Amino acid sequence: MSSTNEHFSKPKHDKVMNILAEVTGGKSYKGHKYGLDHADRPSVDYGNSEIIWKRRAETTQHRTYVDLSGLCKKLASRDDQILSYFLDGSRRVFKVDDIAYRQSGGRSVIYPVIAGQIGVGCCRRVDKKVAPAKFKREFVLSMPDVADADGKSGFWPATTKKLSECIELKKLGIEFSTILPYKTSRNEDKKFEDRATACVQDRMIEAEKEFVAELVREGKLNHNNYLVKDGSLEYRPTKDDKTDKKRYQTFKNNYNWVIGASKNFNPEVCEDINGKPNPGFIADMPLYHRTPVAEYENPMLGDIKFAVWYIRLRDKKQTRTPFDGILKIEKILVTGEEIEAGIDSELVDTLSAYLINERNPVCYGSDLRWANHIYPIYLTESFVKSRYLSTESFLHLF
Repeated sequence: MSSTNEHFSKPKHDKVMNILAEVTGGKSYKGHKYGLDHADRPSVDYGNSEIIWKRRAETTQHRTYVDLSGLCKKLASRDDQILSYFLDGSRRVFKVDDIAYRQSGGRSVIYPVIAGQIGVGCCRRVDKKVAPAKFKREFVLSMPDVADADGKSGFWPATTKKLSECIELKKLGIEFSTILPYKTSRNEDKKFEDRATACVQDRMIEAEKEFVAELVREGKLNHNNYLVKDGSLEYRPTKDDKTDKKRYQTFKNNYNWVIGASKNFNPEVCEDINGKPNPGFIADMPLYHRTPVAEYENPMLGDIKFAVWYIRLRDKKQTRTPFDGILKIEKILVTGEEIEAGIDSELVDTLSAYLINERNPVCYGSDLRWANHIYPIYLTESFVKSRYLSTESFLHLF
């Protein structure tokens, strides 16, 4: 448990956990290695949330469902398309060891070591064909913060650099990009494994944000080329984003042509403008319809305003749960007009109809969440997953 310079001398062994134990002054137990991810399956998230629907967020004040079946047919008969890019970020996390550090009084405390693979990929549609466009992969580790007992700056980057000198990793052309320390203080309720996993999740979200910013810098997103991101857009701005007004506005502007499509959502916590949850309104939505658009804020994300609505892709007769076949759509309100009056209802209808038309072909039999998938996102997910190192090969590194 020390970060003194002698720990960065040549390690006695050339295996990842041996290097980590030696450099951090810990004791590796060569513990059981296993994955921490849950299988992909349809589910309803009943967790806590502080989302409150504050008001309508579109120019037409709809009070009930909007029928899009006619517009879907009209758009399907044309060749144009504005949903051009599809983004998916995912991570796989594994517990790879137990490591002990001495505490005051001579006692030792054992902590999990978590390793993760992070993948962010993007597919692009050109001439009615969806093909891979970009991909980034990272290997990361999450260690207890007590491994850096002295709290010296540069300790974790130096340890990461030491890992990159591991001969076995060099043979495979693999590098760990960073080590993410997780908090070990006792005043937090989460298990150590969950704290470490949260660090990897945050790293993946930052990679997604940078991916979107890169597409914007390259000028690839505009009103004729929207990006559909798999999952929520509830990205938390950094402290630097918030303290610099220009940078904060750039952060918001990056999402002008981005919509989030979530297969899993928590309708129970979405209170309507009267302060009452109404999940039945979403569950009973007819086929090829959308709900009115509502505005909400999440206090955890600053003053960013979101527009949210739901669309039904599949008939209830074909599905197994009340929310199978329903997508939750999000868009960040960026311009002054959007913040003042909401999104143009005609644009909401058009985006919704295009998304409904993406429901075929289905991935039935290949993904248990088939009813909530749009096919280009399924292809993008498959592309990202195909680029992961296999579980066996990854765990063998430790």
